[in-house]
Amino acid sequence: MSRAARNDYDFLIKLLLIGDSGVGKSCLLLRFSEESFTPSFITTIGIDFKIKKIFLDNKWVKLQIWDTAGQERFRTITSAYYRGAMGILLVYDVTDEASFNNIRNWMRNIEQHASDTVNKILVGNKSDMADERRAVPYARGKALADEYGIAFFETSAKDNSNVEEAFTSIARDVMQRLQQEQADQQAASALSPINLTSQLDRAKQRKKKGCCES
Repeated sequence: MSRAARNDYDFLIKLLLIGDSGVGKSCLLLRFSEESFTPSFITTIGIDFKIKKIFLDNKWVKLQIWDTAGQERFRTITSAYYRGAMGILLVYDVTDEASFNNIRNWMRNIEQHASDTVNKILVGNKSDMADERRAVPYARGKALADEYGIAFFETSAKDNSNVEEAFTSIARDVMQRLQQEQADQQAASALSPINLTSQLDRAKQRKKKGCCES
């Protein structure tokens, strides 16, 4: 997708935040998109989204970030958004072991509803909380991410720790995948029977023209 075709960006990337209710998905999105934080509990009703444009690896990237409700009653609504997602951030609360254990359930939802090629990262939020309140050590989060072969970040929407890094990481993964897919498509197109025939025809014409001029 060229920037000229879209006027002000090179890539449009759709990201999805999923995880249990109360893990801080909305706060992460608010911090990243508007550089603000509210200590009040934010309840997402169904689905919400924000847009942020970033300059990444010499490309303008428009991020469309969808924030999903974690409650079971909204699961049917939110699962409909999985298919269009290019990257998914699985979020848990480092002070809530149940939210960490449920990451496996959220991963199963991805496998059921999302594209096979979707990029994923694991995010342990609320890393600013005191150690005595922490229920999930960093090592457990990292081990789970390694098990799934995905990147891992501990973040804090409150003190803005690793928030931009997490979103930038998943955006870069998606952009690199899209660039590789474009390159593969161009290579396949160049090797298609029609293109090969055209190349042979042009070669014959050049050879014929050379013979006539000699």
